[in-house]
Amino acid sequence: MKRLAFEQLLEWKNKQNRKPLIVQGARQVGKTWLMKEFGRQHYSKVAYISFDANKTANDIFEADYNISNIIQALNILSGVDITPQDTLIIFDEIQESERALNSLKFFKENAPEYHIMAAGSLLGVAVKQKNMSFPVGQVEFLNLYPLSFIEFLSAIGEDKLCNIICERNILLSKAFKDTFISLLKLYMFIGGMPEVVYSYTQNKNLDIVREIQNQILLGYQNDFSKYTESFNVARINAVWHSLPSQLAKENKKFAYNQIAPSARAREYEMAIEWLILCGLVYKINRISKPDVPLSAYADSSAFKLYMIDTGLLGALSSLDAKAIIEGNKIFEEFKGALTEQFVLQELILQKNLPIAYWSSESSQNEIDFVIQYNNQIIPIEVKSSINLKAKSLSAYREKYKQEIAIRTSLADFEINQGLHNIPLYLVDNLLNFIEE
Repeated sequence: MKRLAFEQLLEWKNKQNRKPLIVQGARQVGKTWLMKEFGRQHYSKVAYISFDANKTANDIFEADYNISNIIQALNILSGVDITPQDTLIIFDEIQESERALNSLKFFKENAPEYHIMAAGSLLGVAVKQKNMSFPVGQVEFLNLYPLSFIEFLSAIGEDKLCNIICERNILLSKAFKDTFISLLKLYMFIGGMPEVVYSYTQNKNLDIVREIQNQILLGYQNDFSKYTESFNVARINAVWHSLPSQLAKENKKFAYNQIAPSARAREYEMAIEWLILCGLVYKINRISKPDVPLSAYADSSAFKLYMIDTGLLGALSSLDAKAIIEGNKIFEEFKGALTEQFVLQELILQKNLPIAYWSSESSQNEIDFVIQYNNQIIPIEVKSSINLKAKSLSAYREKYKQEIAIRTSLADFEINQGLHNIPLYLVDNLLNFIEE
């Protein structure tokens, strides 16, 4: 399975002033596999330590931060003769050991010749709630997400179609439009969780796909009680299970009364923050004015919450696999929520874009996403079919006189007076189209 993150890891490996790297991401997005596979391909040796599976690993860091002693202990524990430059040291589930986390600072300052990666699915939660010390400025970060559409195509053996997307070949993308749409529908149901995608490549069975998705969801729910007080578990669960109904509304602004009629923001703010820290939801704030910098105009009290993955959103919603074969129904489910979810996932992968959404004061008009790119504010309207009527986008462009606007849909690629219609299956290249 190819992951685009390999390119970022290679850049990190070859840096002169390299720092220990923390791979961030929700549980089950493939952090452990990525680190191990990268080590296998680019190092002579890999010393893997899991602080969750091996409780004695914590003891290595209890005495002091003498790097020589730590390396000797890691040699014994991992069974690998660790040598600088050609050994990758992996600290997995590092949130289980505050002292191991803090040791990264001393590796950076006193032994930068060692190559160290670390990961922890609940690291953000642990640091926040346990008041753990963190080696600020002494580490680098890489965010890992579920497989993108192009990674999914590669995983199922469609590398030639990947090339069409990467090369932005409009002519060929039109020629294979039906194929792209069929595979995009499949991706919307399967999603990008590595275990789910791998299962599909092995057996092509969507029932097994859904079974694994449900197991992942159950694992997340089990995590809800691991790093939070018991009274908050019910609230986290309530927010989590409200997401399908929140996104099924015409106005997808998060509404606390969708959780319970008497629910109030102050009661559920910590639950939402917990889900964000775990990487399980994305919070997209409303902006009052589309101007630079986007963050200066964000209203944190008005926001939309999206899940980590289209496949998991479908599983949590009990979406039937028949949606794949019933025309383009899957794009329109929950009033286009799956399509918005897909577009957001693709946007998040592109250069850490600031992302928000816009609505008028009366809420009559709404733009699904607004991004800041190259000091420009660009609206993005998400359409779930070939119906290209976009009243809100027209009103927005008329009001703010912005030259460039994006509309994603199932229609063919077209540029007309600054309005870029980009097929959903080409959203991976959205920024490249703007630049060109």
